[in-house]
Amino acid sequence: MRPILFRLPAESAHEFALHSISLALGSKTTRGIVERRLRSEPFGKLTRFGIEFSNPIGLAAGFDKNGTAAQALAALGFGFIEVGSVTSEAQPGNPRPRLFRLPLDRALINRAGFNNCGAAKMAENIRRRRPDCILGVNIGKSRGVAVEDAIPDYLASFDAVFDVADYLAVNVSSPNTPNLRELQRPNLLADLLKSLQQRNHQLARQRSLAAPKPLLVKIAPDLTEAEIEAIVEVAMNESIAGIIATNTTVRRAGLQTPAEEIKACGEGGLSGAPLSDRANEAIALIYRLTRGKLPIIGVGGVFTAADAWEKICAGASLIQLYTGFIYEGPGVARRINQGLAEILQGKRFRSLDEAVGSRAGNAQP
Repeated sequence: MRPILFRLPAESAHEFALHSISLALGSKTTRGIVERRLRSEPFGKLTRFGIEFSNPIGLAAGFDKNGTAAQALAALGFGFIEVGSVTSEAQPGNPRPRLFRLPLDRALINRAGFNNCGAAKMAENIRRRRPDCILGVNIGKSRGVAVEDAIPDYLASFDAVFDVADYLAVNVSSPNTPNLRELQRPNLLADLLKSLQQRNHQLARQRSLAAPKPLLVKIAPDLTEAEIEAIVEVAMNESIAGIIATNTTVRRAGLQTPAEEIKACGEGGLSGAPLSDRANEAIALIYRLTRGKLPIIGVGGVFTAADAWEKICAGASLIQLYTGFIYEGPGVARRINQGLAEILQGKRFRSLDEAVGSRAGNAQP
């Protein structure tokens, strides 16, 4: 299917693929057949921020923004699915075209702008088709909401999706919503995370849960070392469960795609292979700053088991991919899991946990 899909405009191909996966894996019987072929648990159960994962490979936010295909996607061998980013109310996102392929670089440029059906509708979608794996929900700021009014906006989304999420991710790093990245400033981020954690504890008590839901924050790759250090300090102070490193980059340096083609794509976040090294550097820095005490979900340029291994050695205890899924297809999670198991055996580590951060001191930002 990929050669056919790659002849379509990128967003049209994305929508067609999402619909096709949902349709093809719509029945429980079909999902079971596919899942038996693609599910892989070579490391046993992995415990991360109080949750058990069947394997470390997850699908990043952005592919299934509305939670309509999460149940079908879970059958493709992922250990977890992250849906969103979702906002408190439905919004159309930026004008099309807003998604572009850079095949020479194995990359994408997107400026979607949080197009989604709204948090309440997403929660309804998930309740109807609950995926058979860990589910994360990624929440972002509504486009029309000023940065100074962001907290009530995030809280509204948090309330709407709390009951369907195994963990929640706070997106303050997309480059496609005006001024969103300002929320990475330590004072603003601290206020936001403090408010979300207070609501988290409140809802957990109301639901008689044993503990609040794990709350993670997703950061940009375009931060300086000092900025990442400040964010880590805030995250630790607010008892954040983990950091997702990293979102897309606004940088364009070093690409193989001709400059005129890149310019024609316009603004947006770059994902895929060109992001890999910078994401690894950020992961290693966070691991060193926290001495491995704060779980990291590594994302950016993961296409193969070797790519995932680099992030694990840098300090990531879970891995996400999005662009790699677009380019490598529906069997990618199983291939990466199997490849990781072979690498682990060849390196003579006794467990995946033992490998996490094993080379963090060698990756310098």
